[in-house]
Amino acid sequence: MSIACGLPILEGVYCLACARWVWQKCLYTAGHESENWGVATVEEFEPVPHLCRLILAGYEDDILSPLWAPPGGYGINPEWVVVRKDYKETVGHVTPYMIYLDHDKADIVLAVRGLNLAKESDYEVLLDNKLGQTKFGGGFVHNGLLKAAGWIFDAECEVLTELVERNPNYTLTFTGHSLGAGVVALLTMVVVQNHGKLGNIERKRIRCYALAPPRCMSLNLAVRYADIINSVVLQDDFLPRSTSALEDVFKSLICLPCLLCLMCLKDTCTLEEKMLKDPRRLYAPGRLYHIVERKPLRLGRFPPVVRTAVPVDGRFEHMVLSCNAASDHAIIWIERESQRAFNLMLEKDKIMEIPPKQRMERQESLAREHSQEYMAALRRAIVLDIPHAYSLSAYGTFQETEGENSSRSSEGISSFSSKKRQESWDGFVERLFDVNESGDMVFKK
Repeated sequence: MSIACGLPILEGVYCLACARWVWQKCLYTAGHESENWGVATVEEFEPVPHLCRLILAGYEDDILSPLWAPPGGYGINPEWVVVRKDYKETVGHVTPYMIYLDHDKADIVLAVRGLNLAKESDYEVLLDNKLGQTKFGGGFVHNGLLKAAGWIFDAECEVLTELVERNPNYTLTFTGHSLGAGVVALLTMVVVQNHGKLGNIERKRIRCYALAPPRCMSLNLAVRYADIINSVVLQDDFLPRSTSALEDVFKSLICLPCLLCLMCLKDTCTLEEKMLKDPRRLYAPGRLYHIVERKPLRLGRFPPVVRTAVPVDGRFEHMVLSCNAASDHAIIWIERESQRAFNLMLEKDKIMEIPPKQRMERQESLAREHSQEYMAALRRAIVLDIPHAYSLSAYGTFQETEGENSSRSSEGISSFSSKKRQESWDGFVERLFDVNESGDMVFKK
């Protein structure tokens, strides 16, 4: 009888818990994730709108006669396009891409297009995910995207080497959207680990901007390459938050809201400690730039704010129940909102009227802050005991070989852990051996 009387109470508690979860999820917006991050500056965010337009130009059949150019055009010189390959030339290994020699910005750019919903080959790259089953560089990566990155590297290695050697003061930039973003993120890792094939290019000359990337590398790699890989996410974009296999995501495009709700439930029931300790769990790569333009319980878009950080925990872990989760993934919206955000930054700079000398000092200060934040993230990964996490020997160098399983991989481990291991070994020796009168160690009887 007493048990039967308690059932309504349990049902009431259960309903209240469900109602609280739904209420929290409805109020939860993407702005909560980055509310404690720093605000990006003009200097660090300047390349993003230009690279968005460069990716958009890759969709044109004829750059000289563009059909889909945004207001103001693409801002590129067709004569500086070095390589341009379509689906016939990539043979389905990767989406179309081009190499652009930007003399105005002293930059060599390789831009990769995003997913084409009408191309079966693009799905094959995404669905060959084997999440967490492919090991590379001391961590785990997306299998299909890694193979696509390797194909580009083999196909364009000679061209890139020639451009890098002919332009020793130019940076080498990899950029892409959606599927292409995952490809260029892993391509950057491939280039770093094979920099000798590109004329021993310095790490500080390499950079990557992944726009709306999929989760393509384990957490230790995402943090370790945050000095050269940057991810740009617009508000509620679902793909950088999608922990499900990409196969499930694209099979569920007809009922994407159902999938988002199921993923929200899964995230709620999974402990954060369990997420961080899973070495095969994949994440959005590198330093994160989050464009925030909407507020909870308010309609319309607001002047966008760009926040940036190198987070270790709380790295786009939760899905956002939003009607804009899919539209925020579109490269057109990313280009539009990133340009708006950049224009607002310029207006503030004009109001402040920063002299050229102080601007150079601010750039140097920004570089130091990024370096400090990067090293702090590496230390944070070690403190949280992230699998395969360790600190590099120096910022921006190749002195440390990524992915080693030798003693270097444990350089970042605390002295307490080393002492603990030493004590356990001493205890083990004492349990098995005795010291005789001659001072020699003998097995205990």
